[in-house]
Amino acid sequence: MNTNRLSIRCKPTAAARGFSLIEVLVALVVLGIGLLGITKLQALAYASTDNAANQSVASVEAASFAASMRANRAYWAQGGAPNPIKLAGTTVTSTDATLNVAMDCTSGGANAPCVPHDLAAYDLQKWAAALQAILPNYAAQISCPPLVSPVDCTIQLTWNERTVNLNTQSVAGPAIAQPVYILNVQP
Repeated sequence: MNTNRLSIRCKPTAAARGFSLIEVLVALVVLGIGLLGITKLQALAYASTDNAANQSVASVEAASFAASMRANRAYWAQGGAPNPIKLAGTTVTSTDATLNVAMDCTSGGANAPCVPHDLAAYDLQKWAAALQAILPNYAAQISCPPLVSPVDCTIQLTWNERTVNLNTQSVAGPAIAQPVYILNVQP
């Protein structure tokens, strides 16, 4: 038996040597830029979800107060509501000072049972407290033009939202936006 084996060594070609350090660094830079883009898109998606939630809350709250207006037609449908009624925080501001006073129309409350005017003040106070709890820095305005038949009221809500821009070219304004939601109601 011949145990002598011929051993041949080949020089590796340039294609078989592997990656150079520069190629690895370029790949890492490209990957890093891609991950930064994905992170920015994720931040934009979160901000958009939060903004959509606030818009949904605003529409539900405006519809809720519209239902209160319809339930108290004796006050709202008569066309005698002062213009405009403004709400900010837990404060109701109206030219009719009795709407600015807190009322308690619940059973067992100090003003129960309430007359339509007192019920309107109670509904406004409760709505202001609900808005304060769920919409950041909101402002609301209710306008019911007098001497119009049928009475057509407008509920307008604004609140603060943080905006996220996709890139520097899309920067159109401040980082805080104030969207407006308007609902027309015939009580």
